[in-house]
Amino acid sequence: MKKLFGTDGIRGTANIYPMTAEMALSLGRAIAHMYRGKKGKHRILVGKDTRLSGYMIEYALTAGICSMGADVYLVGPLPTPAIAFLTSSMRCDAGAVISASHNPFQDNGVKFFNAQGFKLKDEVEIEIEKLIFRNDIDSMRPTAERIGKAHRIDDAAGRYIQFLKSTFPAQYRLDGFKIVLDCAHGAGYSIAPLILEELGAKVTAINVHPNGTNINQHSGCLQPERLAQAVVDHNADIGIALDGDADRAVFADETGQVISGDATLMILARALHKEGCLAKNTLVATQQSGLGLDKSLADLDIQVKRCQIGDRYVVAMMREGGYNFGGEQSGHIVNLNHTTTGDGMVAALQMLATMVGQEKRLSELAAPFEAYPQAFRNVSIKKRKDLASIDDVSTTMKKIEGELGQQGRILVRLSGTEPLARVMVEGPNQAQAEGFAEDIASAIERNLG
Repeated sequence: MKKLFGTDGIRGTANIYPMTAEMALSLGRAIAHMYRGKKGKHRILVGKDTRLSGYMIEYALTAGICSMGADVYLVGPLPTPAIAFLTSSMRCDAGAVISASHNPFQDNGVKFFNAQGFKLKDEVEIEIEKLIFRNDIDSMRPTAERIGKAHRIDDAAGRYIQFLKSTFPAQYRLDGFKIVLDCAHGAGYSIAPLILEELGAKVTAINVHPNGTNINQHSGCLQPERLAQAVVDHNADIGIALDGDADRAVFADETGQVISGDATLMILARALHKEGCLAKNTLVATQQSGLGLDKSLADLDIQVKRCQIGDRYVVAMMREGGYNFGGEQSGHIVNLNHTTTGDGMVAALQMLATMVGQEKRLSELAAPFEAYPQAFRNVSIKKRKDLASIDDVSTTMKKIEGELGQQGRILVRLSGTEPLARVMVEGPNQAQAEGFAEDIASAIERNLG
């Protein structure tokens, strides 16, 4: 069992274990040891989002890396997928991004990428934890000229911008498009508007003034209703909301209707199928994606394969099965023809390219999707325990599964990033789904709350 790493890296309240400067130092030492280059000094890229605590963790992580003889390349505030891209593009041995994604500003986290820009496998994260907790590298400290150096890369943003623009078809422009873009005061605040404007769009950018404490505050992917209203107010063609580290995108159509993550996956999967570019005619999604996704792709015989929740597990299944497109209901979209991880701006550019290429409004593209009613509950827990081993919870779940039969499903799990149990119930009608979700949530609260 992992002690530090969750679903997506390490995450917690900044300056409280495990997100302390001391732990960041240890993480830096461990990742530098794990990814030693075969020749010369090894290099590790480090980026961050716009949180106040990013300075503290960045300096500690850098110190740890340099103390093990590796050089650090600092790129400052950039989206998480930019770190993945730049790690590979700059031929670094590994990359690290300091971000807690969609969490509030007082939280922070660290995610790592390998030399190819992919998130680390579970077994690699376990090895990093062993290095930290067993103090295996305490006796391996280099001295003198073998200590590493830190370098600031001033043109990192420009490199990523050029990459993003290369994912948009060269024959297309966005002239005449009116776009509302919500950057959540996060890592995409300066890059995202610029890209769309350079492609010809008229952009109304909102929540683009980070101050270290307002990331994700009443903005971005978590509150797309605000974006949707702005689309109506500005008579825009589309609204795009990013999260704090810009690895997710949520859309609103021209009528102010928020497009679900599953509908987004459907639209882009159908577009790739139309172009003959959907590998093995298969979309990879997670257990959280609803039955409506399968139904909306059935007419094209597109198969939906599901994995556990987390975009790195989506990528793992894609690579293992030879698939090239997948994502999560939350807005992580991965196209392995372009990226190695979820990228909000790549997803946005794919959506815009689909609208231009098919000459359709977003509402028209989303029309084939019909969601099954879903109900969600987040239950605060004081201790972590296998939910299936709790008789009260297990009995409640089995009873509900029996009543739903083939007309629905339930998904109950412990969060990998927060002290929460997450409950999802999908059923033939909303009232029934809400009632079942409340029953499960109550059982969990009685035992773990």
